[in-house]
Amino acid sequence: MKFCSLMSGSSGNCQFIESEGTKLLIDAGLSGKKAENLLKEIDIDASDIDGILLTHEHSDHIKGAGVLSRRYDIPIYANEGTWIGIEDSIGKIRENNIKLIDREEFEIGNLGIRTFDLYHDCNQPLGFTFHRGEKKIGVLMDTGKVDQNILNKIDSCDILLIESNHDENLLKIGNYPIHLKKRIMGSWGHLSNDAAADIIKEVSKKDNSIVVLGHLSKENNFPELAYSTIDGALKSSGIDEVKIKLSSRYFRTELFKL
Repeated sequence: MKFCSLMSGSSGNCQFIESEGTKLLIDAGLSGKKAENLLKEIDIDASDIDGILLTHEHSDHIKGAGVLSRRYDIPIYANEGTWIGIEDSIGKIRENNIKLIDREEFEIGNLGIRTFDLYHDCNQPLGFTFHRGEKKIGVLMDTGKVDQNILNKIDSCDILLIESNHDENLLKIGNYPIHLKKRIMGSWGHLSNDAAADIIKEVSKKDNSIVVLGHLSKENNFPELAYSTIDGALKSSGIDEVKIKLSSRYFRTELFKL
């Protein structure tokens, strides 16, 4: 299995995953041209993508999905709530490329996929885990809290992309209006660095797993702070084997291989 965060942040989110010929995108919140160029950097042609899975309908997760689907005849997978949320913004999609996620477990090619519900201010947000043999990759983005079901689903991932959106103190003293601060810190908003650290301590696989920190706020966080918060929390708990990586709103990550 291979994984790459092509882009992550409020300006756009898009992740790539591959397993023995099956190539998927999780979200496509960037322009079609940007997606094409980022995929080329890892030697992937956009025409080879087998599906786009959407976590939810916010524009930073879907704005390029319709373009890519129409240009390359790519199926889009989303649940009913997300399809309702995007019907006026994504453009016309060929009927054969409208794929409804209506169960917790399904397959695309040789990848097993499991879904779990999240807590975000949209219709029906989802997280995903991807399975091939004994290997497991998880994507947990855009949620204000986690419950035991989420923890169970993302437990012991070999690679976990997890939201580490903001530092609570920076957010509190920052320039955002009060209503926006409350939204971000609320149960239907985004995970803080400290919240992400607590989750990682709960679910981290101990033998050289990789955690990729995603959706870092430009205004209320910065990479060094997110990294040091997570790294310090893990080391204080005696967890030394987890490799912490940072996603970016400007550049892709390396292509991780399992």
